[in-house]
Amino acid sequence: MDALTLGPIKSLSGEIRLPGSKSISNRTLLLAALARGRTRIVNLLESEDTELMRRALDALGIPVSRDGDAWVVEGGDGPLVTDGRRAELNLGLAGTAIRPLAAALTLGNGEFTLDGAPRMRERPIGHLVDALRDLGASIDYTAANGFPPVRIRAGGLAGGEAEIDGSVSSQFLTSVLLAAPLAQRPVTLSVRGELVSKPYIDITLDLMARFGAEVRHAVHQRFEVANTGYRSPGECLVEGDASAATYFLAAGAIAGRGVRVHGVGAASIQGDAAFADVLEAMGAQVERRTASIAAQPGPLTGIDADLNYIPDAAMTVAVLALFAKGTTRIGNIANWRVKETDRLAAMARELRKLGANVQEGPDHLTIEPPPALQPATIETYGDHRMAMCFSLAALGGVPITIKDPGCVAKTFPDYFEKFTALIDN
Repeated sequence: MDALTLGPIKSLSGEIRLPGSKSISNRTLLLAALARGRTRIVNLLESEDTELMRRALDALGIPVSRDGDAWVVEGGDGPLVTDGRRAELNLGLAGTAIRPLAAALTLGNGEFTLDGAPRMRERPIGHLVDALRDLGASIDYTAANGFPPVRIRAGGLAGGEAEIDGSVSSQFLTSVLLAAPLAQRPVTLSVRGELVSKPYIDITLDLMARFGAEVRHAVHQRFEVANTGYRSPGECLVEGDASAATYFLAAGAIAGRGVRVHGVGAASIQGDAAFADVLEAMGAQVERRTASIAAQPGPLTGIDADLNYIPDAAMTVAVLALFAKGTTRIGNIANWRVKETDRLAAMARELRKLGANVQEGPDHLTIEPPPALQPATIETYGDHRMAMCFSLAALGGVPITIKDPGCVAKTFPDYFEKFTALIDN
C-alpha cells in the first residue's frame, strides 16, 4: 500500500496489549546466543528488526526456533563463532542489530562484513569502532570512514580499558557492554561527553544481570565489567514496547473515554514508560498499574522539557503539541538527526503541513499549534515512528494521509489495524 488515509477520527477508546519491546527483544536474542544453555523467550517482538537479528544468528550457526508462543535460542558457551567462518550480513535499518553484532563478532574467530540499507550507511558507527579497537579488536571500514559497512577479522577481544563517546547514540555503549563479559580480560569503559538516552543503558544492564553478568558503574560515566561470561536464565519475558505505548496513550489523552495499554507499567525497565509523566505534565489524566497504564483526556497545555532521556517518545510529544494550548518546546534531542531519518528536519517539515508554526534548532523543536489543523499528506521517509506518531493528527478533525504506511513493519507490523480498532465513531 502506497498510502493510507485516516479520519477524521472523533476519538479512540479501549484497551490494547502491546507487542514486545524491540530494544529488549534484540538484546535478549543476542544475550541468549552468547549464553551457556537454552533460553526460551516469551513475547518476543516479531517485526523486521527482530527478523533481521534472527536471520543473522541463523547465518552464524546459532539455532533460533519457535516453541508454541515463544522462541528458543540454543546458546553456545561464549563467542558466537569460533570456527573461522566468513559471513556477510545485511542488517537493513536495524541499529539494534548491526551495532551489537559488530561488537559481539569480535569475540570469536572468523571474518565478517556487516552492512545495511542505504540510510544505515549514513548512520555513524565510528565511536563504536574506536572503542572496540582500543579493546584489541581488528575492525575497519570497507567504504567511508565512520560508517557501515564494517569488516571484522575476529580473533578475540582482549579487554582492558577504553573510552567511548556517549553524545551520539547510547547503542555504542550498549554494544560494547554486551560483548564485554566475554572479553579475555575485564573491561573498563569510560564515557566521554554527555551520555544520551540513559534509560536504554539501564535496559542493557538489567538484561545483562538476568544472564549472570557482573557490571558496576558510577553514575553512567564509568563501567567495570567482569569477564565471567553469560548463563541462560532459562526463560525470559519481553516487556511490551513502551515506545509503541505512547501513541495509544496520547490518543487516549486527546479525545474519548480513555485508552489503557497492557504489557508496560509502573514496574517497567524501559525509559519510555516515563511518557506517562509527560502526559500528566501536559494535563492528561493518567493511571499507572504494575503492568499497565491508562490515559484519559484533560485540558492539555504546552510544556518546555528536556526529553533526551526518551527520544523516541519525544516524537509523540511533538505531535501531541498540536492539541495543547500554548507553545511546546522539546529540547536536547540532537540525536534525532542520526536515526532512521533526520527526525528533527522531518518532524518540523511535516508539522508545518498541518498548520503548526515550528522553529527547528540544532537540538530542539518549538511548536505552536494552529487554530485548526489542516488536512495533510505526511511523508514518512521510511521511518516507522514518523508513520505512527502522525496517525494521531487524524484526531484533529481532518483527514490525514500517511505515505508508505508499511514502514511500521520495522517494529509494529499491525499498528494501523490496532489503532483503527479503537476508533469510537
